[in-house]
Amino acid sequence: MKKLYFFPQKYLLVSVPATLLLGFIVGTFVDTSFLKSTILFATIVMIYATMVGFKWKELTHLKEKRILFASIVINFVLIPFVAFLIGKTLLHNHPIMFAGLALSALLPTSGMTISWTAIQKGNMTAAVKLTVFGLILGSLLTPWYLLVMVGKYVDINVMETFRTILLVVFVPMILGHLTFKWLMKTYTPEQFQKQVKPNFAPLSIWGMLYVVFVSISMRAKMIVSNLQLIVIALAVLLLFYFINYVISTFVAKQFFNREDGIALVNGTVLRNLSIAIGLAATSFGAEAALIVTLAFIVQQQSIAYYGKIASKYWFKQQNN
Repeated sequence: MKKLYFFPQKYLLVSVPATLLLGFIVGTFVDTSFLKSTILFATIVMIYATMVGFKWKELTHLKEKRILFASIVINFVLIPFVAFLIGKTLLHNHPIMFAGLALSALLPTSGMTISWTAIQKGNMTAAVKLTVFGLILGSLLTPWYLLVMVGKYVDINVMETFRTILLVVFVPMILGHLTFKWLMKTYTPEQFQKQVKPNFAPLSIWGMLYVVFVSISMRAKMIVSNLQLIVIALAVLLLFYFINYVISTFVAKQFFNREDGIALVNGTVLRNLSIAIGLAATSFGAEAALIVTLAFIVQQQSIAYYGKIASKYWFKQQNN
């Protein structure tokens, strides 16, 4: 059982595509929409596992001002501009898909930002701040950006965004802090770091894989029924994410240390596609929802490979 528990963490580059494939196969034959309500719980578990031992008092410090400023420029200036150029050049015959791309570009950060930063051993405090800040600012600016980019104002429930932040960031943070306090009655800080904390990391990855499975399986039939548009959508998304990775990595390497750089990349490359797909489906239709669904596949697969490559080349971990 222990080997099974640690398997996804040890073989992450196998676990993510296998889960995507399994979700697609299961979703093609079985309606898994009844699992939608469990995604929130899995997300809370995913973040909770990274928050045990997290120094939450550091959230009150203002030392991440530079990384917050960099994320604002990337998330709300550069990435929307890239999406606008790609949409106008490659999706001029598919305006509804362009709307889906715009939504994907305008809603930064999610629980995955925190989870992947933890997996890559980046700056967790910065990742949490980027997630909260990105969600709030994105929900306020996205309606106006969409009006300019695609000519339609889409109202976003800001109070629902605050509820999301509370549930997927602060609730796991509080639970993680209480768990840490309880464990400190039995273990010393050194014992916790060496013996206990490593056992929480696989739990986060299992939660992430569950979210991936449910998200893909729920939309598998939609993907199958729109095969003629998939090639165009994938080409657009691969270009969009490639440019995004290049911009974020360049800024991270030029201006930040390893831990901050990892948080910046995850806070700017990873988009909040769970919110985006809901808005796409209700405000624009199937084609918009399709490209956001495919973005979920591209995003999950690419960040797994990116993390592996980055750790070998530009985000090498220093050995003490």
